[in-house]
Amino acid sequence: MIIISSLFLSIFGLFNLFGLNQNLFFRQLVYLIFGFLGYYFLKSIGSHFFRINTKFFYWFFIGVLLITFFVGLEVRGSKRWLNFYFFNFQSSEFFKVFFILFLSEILTIKNILANSFFNFIKIFLYFLLPFLIIFKQPDLGNAMVYFFIFITLIMFSTVPKKYLGYLVGLIISFTPIGWFLMKDYQQARILSFISPHLDTQGTAYNMIQAVITIGSGMFFGRGLGLSTQSRLFFLPENTTDFAFASLVEQFGFFGGFFVLIFFTLIFIHLAKKTIYFYHQKSEDDQKKFLYCLGILTYFASQTIINLGMNMGIMPVTGIALPFISYGGSSVLAILLGLALLP
Repeated sequence: MIIISSLFLSIFGLFNLFGLNQNLFFRQLVYLIFGFLGYYFLKSIGSHFFRINTKFFYWFFIGVLLITFFVGLEVRGSKRWLNFYFFNFQSSEFFKVFFILFLSEILTIKNILANSFFNFIKIFLYFLLPFLIIFKQPDLGNAMVYFFIFITLIMFSTVPKKYLGYLVGLIISFTPIGWFLMKDYQQARILSFISPHLDTQGTAYNMIQAVITIGSGMFFGRGLGLSTQSRLFFLPENTTDFAFASLVEQFGFFGGFFVLIFFTLIFIHLAKKTIYFYHQKSEDDQKKFLYCLGILTYFASQTIINLGMNMGIMPVTGIALPFISYGGSSVLAILLGLALLP
């Protein structure tokens, strides 16, 4: 059901792109073909190789993140991609899967946290290093996804809950400092979310146009290729960050409803798999539980954040909607994560 729902979401995403930009449609089709072929290949060979080499993959992607930070392709002030000519590689997307795999391994090693606060600090630093690099790219949206993954896995791991309390206290203490570490445009996006009327033609423009675009689709939509808000570029980033708004304009409430149904089916089946391994007792099953929980958190947080900003109920962040937003890194990474599910 997970892969069937993913396939239907991909079809919705492809039709949405076809109505907006045929060139992007064919590129996304190639990404999806490679993605699903890769999914079945990895599913056939299993996840053992990746599980026994989690530390290597962790440090490999830390290196790639640093390379991207210094020499990556810069788009609108952000360095998030390495340009491979035929494909822009976004390491922060792919690293999510290996970050989850790495944490699921180290958080279930027997007694690693039982008697040492130092070990907890060490694991926190494993999170903080990629978080800070991604935050400084700058990519606040993906940095927050890493934060949600880390907090969720820590909460359901064997980490003593008093350590979790220390961490929450530390985060609350440093929240005001985090505000001043944000870029000006990131602060402006949050302020425009709180008071969109203050700058309707500036920082609040994207959010306002997304809401207008969704509303203009009404119940059955304007039709494939007949959207006005999206095709006339009143709505910026209509194939990436605001792809859902574009989709609803073309296919209406009816199309958007079915997209939400397929997302919900994926959530339910990921949750069922997670709960199953939660009730198993072996250490290996606990690793599988944490991995399933991490993938559920990854998928759910990206989906909820993106849908929320499209509907004007969350601040705008540059984050992809799985299978709907255009982008090879996003779709390949999520299919990689699903392929490694036990």
